[in-house]
Amino acid sequence: MSQPPSIAAHPPLTGGRLAVATVALSLATFMNVLDTTIANVAVTTIAGDLGVSASQGTWVITSFGVANAIAVPLTGWLTQRLGQLRLFLSAILLFVLASFLCGMAENLETLLAFRAFQGMVAGPMIPLSQALLLQSYPREKAGMAIALWAMTTVVAPVMGPILGGWFTDNLSWPWIFYINVPVGLISAWLTFVALKGRESATRRLPIDFVGLALLAIWVGALQILLDKGQELDWFGSAEIIGLAVTAVVAFTFFIIWELTEGHPIVDLTLFKGRNFTVGSVAISLGYAAFFGNLVLIPMWLQRFMGYTATWAGLVTAPIGLFAIILSPLVGKFMGRIDPRLMVTVAFLVFSLCGFWRAGFSPDVDPGTIALTHLLQGVAMATFFTPLTAIILSGLEPHRIPSASGLYNFMRIMGGSFAASVWTSLWEDGAIRHHAYLSESVTQSAAAATQAMANAQALGMTAEQALGSINREVDSQAFLLSATDLFWLSGVLFLLLVGLVWLAHAPKRAAAAAGTTHR
Repeated sequence: MSQPPSIAAHPPLTGGRLAVATVALSLATFMNVLDTTIANVAVTTIAGDLGVSASQGTWVITSFGVANAIAVPLTGWLTQRLGQLRLFLSAILLFVLASFLCGMAENLETLLAFRAFQGMVAGPMIPLSQALLLQSYPREKAGMAIALWAMTTVVAPVMGPILGGWFTDNLSWPWIFYINVPVGLISAWLTFVALKGRESATRRLPIDFVGLALLAIWVGALQILLDKGQELDWFGSAEIIGLAVTAVVAFTFFIIWELTEGHPIVDLTLFKGRNFTVGSVAISLGYAAFFGNLVLIPMWLQRFMGYTATWAGLVTAPIGLFAIILSPLVGKFMGRIDPRLMVTVAFLVFSLCGFWRAGFSPDVDPGTIALTHLLQGVAMATFFTPLTAIILSGLEPHRIPSASGLYNFMRIMGGSFAASVWTSLWEDGAIRHHAYLSESVTQSAAAATQAMANAQALGMTAEQALGSINREVDSQAFLLSATDLFWLSGVLFLLLVGLVWLAHAPKRAAAAAGTTHR
């Protein structure tokens, strides 16, 4: 790949202008990251209001993630064509427009289209916010700049479930999107005021249109397959088979094309490096398991445990508390401790949380659920930053932007795919457990007979009593299916501990520097 042009050497900002730039760029990052979690607790409500199933409601999450992942590799090319500041401001304003349109959507199809648009324009925002922030600070204060930037990426997932739940219960679900309008406009205005005159150099570069088209086709086909597989009976459906063939063929041609193209949209030669390959696979699979559970738990709480969206948000929000406290310490000690040790801690804690949740019973209390999320914050603090250091270690400086774009593409796609796969596995597992549990509900079963008698004593007819028992069986089946997935997550994280040690130990200086390129 060609090397990017040098960025204009603007002097660091000082005083009030530096403070304004920091706030503006942090607001944009906060708004972007917030949208990865704010919709999670609203999925059940959105699905109900739009008259679709809860599993279809998760498409609101996956449509954003897929479009966002496809847009990430375009960031470098767009930056060189438009300039960093111009592209960043355009992305914010388009994100505001997309958010407003999402709130105005009256059916699922329209909402998904606007969410995809929102994800697409969000692609350049996070890498550019980091780059612009680093250019605003003196070199010796780069660590402080990254720490401030990282805090917003940690706080936003904490606030997402809380705000999403509160807006859904007290206003209406469109407000989870409308909130971006004032935040985005303020961020754009402050950014323009603070960074005016600090545009980067631009140049005309060819774009790999064929590679981009193939990327969009195979990713889109695979995501639609995962989203609609259960609804269409998987490979019993000609549509699913067609999507599978399309994904495989497009992916095959994509690999061949990108390996032979002079200016590829994705630099696949990065996979020749052991640390890049091991780290990218580890962060993708780890994030997939993490995000799949992050989507599943609020749905389970609201559908079968009687939680409101607000309470579902509150019990999942503690996930960021330890992350906020420990993230600066992780950054401080990155140059002194082997990143593989830190990642091992993350995977072991993730695994512990998975096995802990696998023991949930129908009477699990909110405090216990919140504690599992609180503990998971330890894993969050030692997950992203050390793995990023491993992934980027040993790479030439001019390859870091491409590497960052590729591993983030894999991570985002892992999360989007997991949201669909976890939901499908949950629904399918519940059907299996329901059939097994129903075998015990017979006229000769003492428990079933007693439950029928108790229900009829409360004034229910025989049909109503059977309906009540069936709902209880449903609740038990979905809980058992969820605990199966929690257990599976625990096992997966244990296996990832072994995977991360296949990477070479990064040099200490490189590991510390790697944290500045997340």
